[in-house]
Amino acid sequence: MVDAPGFHRAVEEHIRRSTALVAVDSGSDLLGGLMFGGKAPTYHVHWLVVSQQARGSGVGRALMSDATRRFVRGPGSIEVVTFGADHPGAVASGARVFYESLGFAPAEATDPGPEGGSRQIYRRTVA
Repeated sequence: MVDAPGFHRAVEEHIRRSTALVAVDSGSDLLGGLMFGGKAPTYHVHWLVVSQQARGSGVGRALMSDATRRFVRGPGSIEVVTFGADHPGAVASGARVFYESLGFAPAEATDPGPEGGSRQIYRRTVA
């Protein structure tokens, strides 16, 4: 993704708008990051990544919780595009299970990702 056209520009824009969050450990090592956007009633997780060594430790959950607290004013919904059920990365990444554990539900299919493969919108209602 880092090599995808426009990725660095998107990161810079989210930093300027203060809608980029990062998680670091006590030694200042980067554990994860999130780019968030949208406005009521529909918000978007544009990008969420957790380092391999930090997966399963609550970093992704903490980033999502912080983003929701900072940026979401209900009622509305939060949407994220992730791997489709038939995509090879769906199981390997754990993304679908992760979002479901946060109360997101699979919704409609969307355009394939930059490397190909199916994508699906996941949506969570917020009060």
